[in-house]
Amino acid sequence: MNRIGWLRGLLHPPRTLRWRIFLILFAGLAVAHAFSFGVLFLERYMTAKTMMLGNLEKDVGISIALLDRLPANERQQWVPMLARENYRYELGSGLPGVPELSGLNTEVAETINEAAGRRFPVTVESIPGNPQRLQAHVTLSDGTPVTIDLKPKVMPLAVWLPYVLVAQLLLLILCTGLAVRLAIRPLLQLANAVEALDPSQKADRLEETGPKEVAYAATAFNAMRDRIAHYLEERVQILAAISHDLQTPITRMKLRAEMAEDSPEKDKLTSDLAEIERLVREGVTYARTAHGNSEKPARIDIGSFVESIVFDYQDTGKAVTSQETTDTVVVTRPHALRRIVTNLIDNALKFAGEAEVNVRRTPEGRTCITVLDHGPGIPEGQLEAVLQPFYRLEQSRNRNTGGTGLGLAIAHQLALAIGGSLHLRNRSEGGLVAEIVIG
Repeated sequence: MNRIGWLRGLLHPPRTLRWRIFLILFAGLAVAHAFSFGVLFLERYMTAKTMMLGNLEKDVGISIALLDRLPANERQQWVPMLARENYRYELGSGLPGVPELSGLNTEVAETINEAAGRRFPVTVESIPGNPQRLQAHVTLSDGTPVTIDLKPKVMPLAVWLPYVLVAQLLLLILCTGLAVRLAIRPLLQLANAVEALDPSQKADRLEETGPKEVAYAATAFNAMRDRIAHYLEERVQILAAISHDLQTPITRMKLRAEMAEDSPEKDKLTSDLAEIERLVREGVTYARTAHGNSEKPARIDIGSFVESIVFDYQDTGKAVTSQETTDTVVVTRPHALRRIVTNLIDNALKFAGEAEVNVRRTPEGRTCITVLDHGPGIPEGQLEAVLQPFYRLEQSRNRNTGGTGLGLAIAHQLALAIGGSLHLRNRSEGGLVAEIVIG
């Protein structure tokens, strides 16, 4: 199974665009490099073979003519002087061989026949064994047999050539990697900018430089971010205007309700108007927290900050405690952080009747504020959904039990606005834990 999985992984293309482009470019360049080397080697082989056969033809022709003219008693002393690197002459019939020739042997035999001028009988045989070896048997005009013992070989490759080829291959890898990096880097920058897109944050704009296509993509992204920020700002302005316009009729209706005679209908109408007013107020608050963070950051002692919130609740008789704290200075937006913590405490008091607020440092050096309760908790499948606006676990129309569905959403948006995060999880012993991580 492991071998099959390994083979599948080898056959499947890589998942990253960087490696796909790298493999395509490198494969193409490597094939072109191998093809160029093959053509160069073939041309070198053909040149060396032509040179060898040309030299062999001239040298053999002269040597055979010389031996034929020399007296029989002087030929032996000339034989060593006529020897060359890959062939030599022997007076005698030589070794027995086979007449089967192929490839280079056939060309060598034809060259010797041409060199002898076809005036002397020539027989070329292949001597079995390794390396390749031939013997050409020539009969001089006086009947003396002469054997030419040949070991055909083409000029060997230079010793430094393999090192040059390896250096060229490494240069191909380096240039291909550099080209892929230059091509992928703008795409990665754009992906990171899209992932970190937050119109409410004043992030640096993408540089509209580089190749024409890259600059155009950066310009389009910057324009898109500006449009999104403009749309969000318009949404806040519209909600603020609606809130302002609704305040007047709501106030008039509340005044008229208060002037009416006491009755159950009056109490219900007053309660409904209060709910409408609260819903409008929280809706505008959520829109503003989702859009911007106009509050300036400040340095605060997070331990003292949380303790002051806990003491404020305790002064009003609420069951809010703090078991763990730490004296750590953080840079954050105090009003936004206070709104987050109070929203979470109010949520715990509403559903559990009590809350515990603790502060600790994470192993990564960040500050974690936890709000715990012993309430019913939240179903696991809805822990993320409750952070969305207007999502209520209690689907009834009773605002006292279901709420507006904006408390946790506002806390979540504010946590993102101050550069932190909010996570919910159920306690093993029962209840809910809300964790705010900042710093």
